[in-house]
Amino acid sequence: MDLNLDHAVNYHYDKFPPNSLNYEKFIEPLIKATDAVARYDQMLKNMHNSEILLAPLRNQEAVISSRMEGTVSTMDEILKYEADHDDKLEASPNVRSEVIETLLYQRALKSVQKMMKEGYPLSQFLIKTIHERLLWFGRGASKSPGEFKKEQNYIADTLKKNILFIPVSPEKLQDGLDKLFQYIEKSSHPTLVKTAITHVEFEALHPFKDGNGRIGRMLITLMLWSFGTISEPHFYISGYLEEHKDLYIDAMRNVSENNDWEEWCKFFLEAIEQQAIRNLKIAENIRNLYEEMKTVFSDILSSKWSVNALDFVFTNPVFRNNKFTANSGIPTATAARFTRIFIEKNILMTLEEASGRRPALYSFEPLMELVRV
Repeated sequence: MDLNLDHAVNYHYDKFPPNSLNYEKFIEPLIKATDAVARYDQMLKNMHNSEILLAPLRNQEAVISSRMEGTVSTMDEILKYEADHDDKLEASPNVRSEVIETLLYQRALKSVQKMMKEGYPLSQFLIKTIHERLLWFGRGASKSPGEFKKEQNYIADTLKKNILFIPVSPEKLQDGLDKLFQYIEKSSHPTLVKTAITHVEFEALHPFKDGNGRIGRMLITLMLWSFGTISEPHFYISGYLEEHKDLYIDAMRNVSENNDWEEWCKFFLEAIEQQAIRNLKIAENIRNLYEEMKTVFSDILSSKWSVNALDFVFTNPVFRNNKFTANSGIPTATAARFTRIFIEKNILMTLEEASGRRPALYSFEPLMELVRV
């Protein structure tokens, strides 16, 4: 496909990091974003089981961040695949490649969070490792997983056949990455400003053949977490960026075209504030549902196993019945009785009836209704 270069903006050679920032231009968005993230993090700290309750946010981010790159799948498809395949990823004639790509994002994010918990610093090695995990299977396997680019790449509007941005050239990439990670380590900018500048610089370097947008958005969560702005790695921003995609791209191009870091910081900080408010609302809704269901499960099950059942359906809101009986830690006969009660009380919806040796597939709709995107 022939692409038009008339509207292309070139990478800002020798302009990173910015010599100075005029904080007056974005001080109000910085204060509002700092406050919104602090409120969100306070809720995280008060949540005793944030991994159980906020795992759906990670799936939501995987769906939206992948969708921004044209990979369209749904939360229901992701969870149904996981109900049938455990942790394995395998091609299947019944599963679309988009679902696999979204799952790769979710698992790459999960594994890098685990690596950082184990003490790996935010580094070029870590970024290459995430990239390898993001692209190792399916369509991405031919896009040099885990390797920095060796050929010039472009950011294009393929519908209008325009090249929008020409990232740093491959021969200048290593120098650019060294400067970026030195900036992350040594800059005294406030964390939210540092995260804003790191994100736009990473996207401008566009260090990989494919997957740069998804890695760049992961980097936002990882930076906020590694610098202690959030206490758990559950802060995802793709929802806002997808809704304002044109503004997002224009603000990034404006950095290279006009050396306007302040306008970018303003956009990014507003995105953080709005997403923090949204994330807080979703997380509170999930927590309230959990507390409400704790009472319901206790009442209808009258069993010491009711919390096991509750934690299982929150962690696996779409599941096959054999997984519930095998993995919930509940005695098999008791788990089978619980399932019957849940169906009778409309707590579970049957997606597929049992057929031959294939167990029934259920959905915990009260949670699914909160997190579908």
